Amino acid sequence: MAGRKPKDSKTQDRSLPRLAVDLAVRGMIGAVRLLPYRARIATMGWLTARVIAPLAGWGKRVRGNLAHTTPDLPEAEIRRLIRRVPDNFGRALMEIYSAPEFIARVRDLTPTGAGVEALREARDSGRPVILVTGHFGNYDAPRAWLIAHGYKVGGLYNPMRNAWFNDHYVAAISGIGTPVFPRSRKGMAEMIRFLKSGGMVGMVIDQYMSHGELLDFLGQPAPTALSAAELALKYDALLVPIYGIRQPDGLGFDIRIEPPIPASDPVTMTQALNDSLTALVRDHMDQWFWIHRRWKPERHQQVTKPGA
Repeated sequence: MAGRKPKDSKTQDRSLPRLAVDLAVRGMIGAVRLLPYRARIATMGWLTARVIAPLAGWGKRVRGNLAHTTPDLPEAEIRRLIRRVPDNFGRALMEIYSAPEFIARVRDLTPTGAGVEALREARDSGRPVILVTGHFGNYDAPRAWLIAHGYKVGGLYNPMRNAWFNDHYVAAISGIGTPVFPRSRKGMAEMIRFLKSGGMVGMVIDQYMSHGELLDFLGQPAPTALSAAELALKYDALLVPIYGIRQPDGLGFDIRIEPPIPASDPVTMTQALNDSLTALVRDHMDQWFWIHRRWKPERHQQVTKPGA
């Protein structure tokens, strides 16, 4: 949110068309939840890749983002990603709606990465931490593991425009752990109080922010919020990249905790966060949510053309 104050939650819609969409999605989630956990996660991945993605036109979105960032990618790999990306998205969604089983699966994992000890020391000393991740793998896997191991972790989320869906989605992420804070003036104020008390707050870095700083992400300029780094500097908090990397079986995770980003200035620190996520996406192309409109290059061209 660099350059502007947080707005109140986006206008939420409780119209009948939104209700119809929510009932369809809720019905599908409810039906799939009747299956045993392993089959439940795989089925939701399959349905998302084979039914929802084609209906929603996600293949075009994935193809466009890949053309923007990796124009030399072979066609066979593009087609693989068009299937694998929504499969991972569907699995992550159903994991969020399967909190008890999901937590049980990640609780006994052993985190990897050079930041494990730094995070443990911050917890023991009560130092605030900003945990930064992306829409990759399942970004709630690290939060579930940390909470299960006694870390005081809150999460920041963007309220959805469909208010009907937002109601049960917030309940689902709260089932993994609380507190959770909406991205609004009130939510940000509550989050800052939590952070100042020695809490750890999870944020995502890979969302399009119209007033953000133009920083490199996957080789292209992407408007990026500097807020995570700004908060870290203001409240002497560690800034730690953290990820839940899905394993080849489609169910397990590597909880990766990278070393804290050195304190410097918000732009340099945020670019380091982008670089961290870029490296991970390059290694696991099918786990980043390529369905996002992360760059919106048509808007960037309008802003930067002569006379604009």
